[in-house]
Amino acid sequence: MLRPFEIHEPATVAEASRLLARLGEQAAVYAGGTELLLLMKEGLAHFPHLVNIKTIGGLDAIAFEDGVLRLGAVATHREIETSPAARQHAPLVARVASQVGNLRVRAAGTIGGNLCFAEPHSDPAAVLVAWDATLVLARAGGERCVPAAGFFLGMLQTAREPDEILTAVEVRPLPPGTGAAYHRFALHERPTAAVAAVVTVRDGAVAAARVVVGSVGPVPVRVPEAEDALAGRRPEGEVLRAAAEVAGRRADVLEDMFTSTEYKRHLVSLLAARALHDAVSAARTAH
Repeated sequence: MLRPFEIHEPATVAEASRLLARLGEQAAVYAGGTELLLLMKEGLAHFPHLVNIKTIGGLDAIAFEDGVLRLGAVATHREIETSPAARQHAPLVARVASQVGNLRVRAAGTIGGNLCFAEPHSDPAAVLVAWDATLVLARAGGERCVPAAGFFLGMLQTAREPDEILTAVEVRPLPPGTGAAYHRFALHERPTAAVAAVVTVRDGAVAAARVVVGSVGPVPVRVPEAEDALAGRRPEGEVLRAAAEVAGRRADVLEDMFTSTEYKRHLVSLLAARALHDAVSAARTAH
């Protein structure tokens, strides 16, 4: 049963920020509402006030300017999936948007809502951490930028302050010789395990790598031990398999009532092998 609530429709980020500051814990930011309203319908949360940021002009824009792809926080997954700018400058980000939930969720759900809800089984979160994306947070007094890797603090917890609003996600095109890939395993709409990899190959060897494991722990995290196993080595069969096995062993994994930690680690190793293979293949053809 959805209890009554009041919707506020600010015209600016500053106005929204002041509303959040004044209403405190009685308010939540409303963007797409696909996660928030479900919680409220189930009686797991209640906010007497929802601050609708979809009324703020420009927060749904997707544009490539000054070498940066900027995804407005209230851009829907479907809009990102079909955006020519996203497809050209961050094709993996666009492809992953097409894997979120189902068509209804992608049509209503927003990138900002997905990231700020910080549900552990988020496809975009893992990819944006691997891509080293930047999240722009704004309030009445100004704005600040937070790396995606530092935004997720725990299950349903982020670095966003109560009066801040996520206004955009900034994604820079990958440099030459760099490829990216994402693989997931899912029994339903949400992934059970996922791995994102970004690899730079220079002179036949791995010059840089970011391996991120998502959906098996509270937040998507890099696995530096797997990255170290690749550094300076030729990215071929045994090297990639060894790094993938390290990713499975060292990933931050939580057991749940459906899947054991051992099985999740096995899934991570398999997915990491596929993601690394595809990222290296893409790197060898990237110019």
